Amino acid sequence: MNLRDVKKDIEYFIGEFIDDCSLFVALNPGKNSDEVSAIIDGAVDLYNSLKDKINHPAEGPKKGYYDNIRREMLEKLDELSEKLSAVISK
Repeated sequence: MNLRDVKKDIEYFIGEFIDDCSLFVALNPGKNSDEVSAIIDGAVDLYNSLKDKINHPAEGPKKGYYDNIRREMLEKLDELSEKLSAVISK
């Protein structure tokens, strides 16, 4: 996996997650919108953090480094998705 693919994955997956959150707020006005806003803020923070790591890579083999960033993104998005599911089910 190369750098371009990792950057595209970050853009796509986090963007889609934020779109899902925004869709929930749009379809359910007033229902848990503050909690969903906090989850969106967490997704934006994750995006910024991952982009910083991508733009300032650590020394060593790049393939393993980028694989770890992609793995971290997926794990954190799973956590955020679980939070969103909990808010939606309330």
